[in-house]
Amino acid sequence: MATIIVDDNENLEKAIKRFKRMVEKEGIIREYKKREYYEKPSTILNRKNKALARKLLKKNHSNGHTSKVY
Repeated sequence: MATIIVDDNENLEKAIKRFKRMVEKEGIIREYKKREYYEKPSTILNRKNKALARKLLKKNHSNGHTSKVY
């Protein structure tokens, strides 16, 4: 949980910026958006598999390897 302590002499805008950075760092907004709607377990698995395939394809592409599909 993101909490900040604001001093009496601290600028409010600075405190808000500090809070926003902390929320972004902890991934609270991303987690909220992920849990906003129910997602079936099979959909989650498909999404993760596609992300892994993209990551591997990008890794192979950046290494200069060319993979030919026959």
